[in-house]
Amino acid sequence: MSSENWFARLNAGDQDAMEGLLNEYGAMMAYVVRGILTDPHEAEDCLAEVRAKLWEKAACYDGEKAGLSTWITALCRNAAYDRRRALARRASRAGALDPNAPDPKPGPEEEALRAERTAALRRALNTLSFPDQRLFYRKYYYLQSTAQMAAELGITERAMEGKLYRIRKKLQKQLGGDVL
Repeated sequence: MSSENWFARLNAGDQDAMEGLLNEYGAMMAYVVRGILTDPHEAEDCLAEVRAKLWEKAACYDGEKAGLSTWITALCRNAAYDRRRALARRASRAGALDPNAPDPKPGPEEEALRAERTAALRRALNTLSFPDQRLFYRKYYYLQSTAQMAAELGITERAMEGKLYRIRKKLQKQLGGDVL
């Protein structure tokens, strides 16, 4: 079924459409979320949030901006990162807060440098082959383990580490020797 049909049915309040969408994309959603959140309970809670967001934000989907799987993947990834950050904040709040501690937010200069480095990294990533780009994103964007990636590609962990090393070296060369 096309993405337009899914979302037309969802926007009309068709619960069967949601069930069908989850049957088709549920495994991918779990794969993305569980790669970021290692606690199975947190991952399941996050998936429940994503399902609710799919239902609530169906009208926001724009098929011209992204494919359906890309849009769902982004929802999953963002929700998992949000939950991971929230868990880290809760853990840090459990300790005593120092009222004289400096503001942890980066200043304007740090933000500008970060934006420049991000743009340079994106340009360097675009010079990689598509398979290398996918490996890079899986490891460093979706935070998948080397063991998981190696098992899914049918190679040894050592071979996967070698591939990732070569990708990092290519990027380091593209970035003029800057350390990643």
